[in-house]
Amino acid sequence: MSDYIQGNLPLQSVSEKNSPLKSLDGGMKDLSGQLAITVADAASDRKAGDILVLRVADVSYLADYFVMLTGYSRVQVRAIAQAIEDKVETEWQRRPLRTEGKAEGSWVLQDYGDVIVHIMMPKEREFYNLEAFWVNAERIAVPNADEGGGKPI
Repeated sequence: MSDYIQGNLPLQSVSEKNSPLKSLDGGMKDLSGQLAITVADAASDRKAGDILVLRVADVSYLADYFVMLTGYSRVQVRAIAQAIEDKVETEWQRRPLRTEGKAEGSWVLQDYGDVIVHIMMPKEREFYNLEAFWVNAERIAVPNADEGGGKPI
């Protein structure tokens, strides 16, 4: 069997046991997972609430990870979105491929390709209930997420 497909492109195969998506803290580098944790850290720094990181690679072709979080005002949602953009650009030299909803500020979506970020007001998060849609995705623990996040006083 040839190692090339039509057009002389090399074939690639990824074995399940060698997949970097298996562990965020294991020996192999999961760059998408590390990016998702960077996003969660930036959101936590801006007091985002209910931060959830889902590994959706096994259940969706859209991305490897979704990061969902809550902002409690339109101003906070925009500030969280900007903090995420700034931190990812500084630490990863990446900008989102696309950003939607920043002007409205009730639900901002940032698409980094392998990581998709949803920053929502409580009403939108409850109504759309994306967590229920991705119930089969693996939940990833976010270090320090509970320390700074939560509803403002």
